Amino acid sequence: MDPQILHQIGLRPGEPVRFRKGDAGKWFHGRMSAVAVDGSLTLHDANGAARSIRPERVEVRRPGPRGRLTWQLVSDVAITWEQLSLFAPESAAPQRRGLGRPA
Repeated sequence: MDPQILHQIGLRPGEPVRFRKGDAGKWFHGRMSAVAVDGSLTLHDANGAARSIRPERVEVRRPGPRGRLTWQLVSDVAITWEQLSLFAPESAAPQRRGLGRPA
């Protein structure tokens, strides 16, 4: 369980999260720990117990459309974060060589 995987999907170890044990019910607060081999998220609840929960049941705080922090599903955050890597900065883009006269 490498913490680098968390960074690749836009999460940080120790980041505050909230989760539900079932499809409905109250939210429990905890801290992000790692991504398990099966794709579930390993986190620690308020008592320190480790839990493996599907990303669809975990939320993290991210800035909303107006800049205010809101709770967002980890599955949505991960998709957004992965798409950002498609837009590399221009300095990282390969330079094109001109077809005209040599400089």
